[in-house]
Amino acid sequence: MTHPRIAGLKTHADFMNRLEVLEVDIPCDETAPASNGSLSRSIEVDGMKIGNRFCILPMEGWDGTPEGKPTKLTQRRWKNFGISGAKLIWGGEAVAVRHDGRANPNQLMINDANLSAIENLRNELVSHHQDRFSRTDDLLIGLQLTHSGRFARPNKKSQAEPMILQRNAALDAKLGITDDSSILADDDLSQLVDDFIAAAVMAEKAGFTFIDVKHCHGYLGHELLSGFDRPGKYGGTFENRTRFLREIVAGVSAAAPRLKFAVRLSAFDFLPYMPGPDQIGVPDPRGDSRLIFGANHSGTGIDLDEPSKFMTLLLELGIHLVCTTAGSPYYNPHIQRPAYFPPSDGYQPPEDPLVGVARQIKATAQLKQKHPELFFVGSGYTYLQDWLPNVAEAVVRNGMVDSVGLGRMVLSYPDLPADVLNGTVMTRKKICRTFSDCTTAPRNGIVSGCFPLDPFYKTMPERDQLKSAKKAT
Repeated sequence: MTHPRIAGLKTHADFMNRLEVLEVDIPCDETAPASNGSLSRSIEVDGMKIGNRFCILPMEGWDGTPEGKPTKLTQRRWKNFGISGAKLIWGGEAVAVRHDGRANPNQLMINDANLSAIENLRNELVSHHQDRFSRTDDLLIGLQLTHSGRFARPNKKSQAEPMILQRNAALDAKLGITDDSSILADDDLSQLVDDFIAAAVMAEKAGFTFIDVKHCHGYLGHELLSGFDRPGKYGGTFENRTRFLREIVAGVSAAAPRLKFAVRLSAFDFLPYMPGPDQIGVPDPRGDSRLIFGANHSGTGIDLDEPSKFMTLLLELGIHLVCTTAGSPYYNPHIQRPAYFPPSDGYQPPEDPLVGVARQIKATAQLKQKHPELFFVGSGYTYLQDWLPNVAEAVVRNGMVDSVGLGRMVLSYPDLPADVLNGTVMTRKKICRTFSDCTTAPRNGIVSGCFPLDPFYKTMPERDQLKSAKKAT
């Protein structure tokens, strides 16, 4: 199954005609945004000033030290975040609250030994932003705190060490889980609450204004929301499945009362997918639609009742920042990160990726309409490529989202926000074309980066390793 590439949709009419063929709705301005458009408007959220409507999403680089400290590659990425022009930095990247929660042996980890190095990351980002834009009083920086749960690989890149919340036939099969020994007890989760609280206190010491308590992409916080079959105080009812978040907020509020909160949420999820006979993704027949947060009874559609209930809870907890995403990069990447080219361990997309973009935009807009008091950052925009600024301006102006989040795009084109906000024509050779090498590389134990388009990564020896890994799949 082939789909027209975005780069081939040269005119606004071409793009809109393709959307019409797909029967999806993505608002898109005919002309690129002006320098004084909606994307350039500042806003104040819960006493925090944000200078424009671009946000840098957290990404794992697989390039920290074994101890969880940043390296020069990490520093370069955070420098690029600083010069991007975006005024909201959603965590920089996922930082583990303890060793066994690392998604890979090179993930950053916050503890006493690493605190000054993580503080320096933030300070360097601020310094580079100041040098380029002459002010930082409207720059808001948080830190995403995480435990990878089911997808933890803390010691060896090739060795999964899952810590799960409940059994799930489809996901257990992917990780070779055959018994209950990996299930975390309630006491384990209570200890994790304390670990998140301790990490949050350190994040405040490092100068971060807010922490994101990660609830997305199949990691521990997200799996808790899907813990319908889990017994005990952290499973079953909505109250129990959100107890983890509520206990973290209560503990952090007592220990670091000035620290603000945010949540990045997979607002909906689908059944796990697998390659079909023609390598096109199909739902895994072992999947159980009962165990999916934000899905309907089929497991391949959206039900926003509980996600909306979760938004109400966020407001009750005094949380105003929410970043919506979807699915997981491990078991349904076409839902989470629409792309023309799949990662090496993935499957061919079962739909035109524009359908996935439209799905996320629509779900976020529906939640924003129901909960206007919240500040919503949307995800999934990179696949729009040349048309990203036109769509971004339209969705912000129409109140469908408050801020447009960028992930992969800033690996290849770190200063895209600055160019758009200045009314500068985008540099086409830097636009991410969703080759998925930034995902395929870490799947094969290689640092993540834009090997096809970033001149820096093009010259690295890891690029040849990546080519060999891709040929082997």
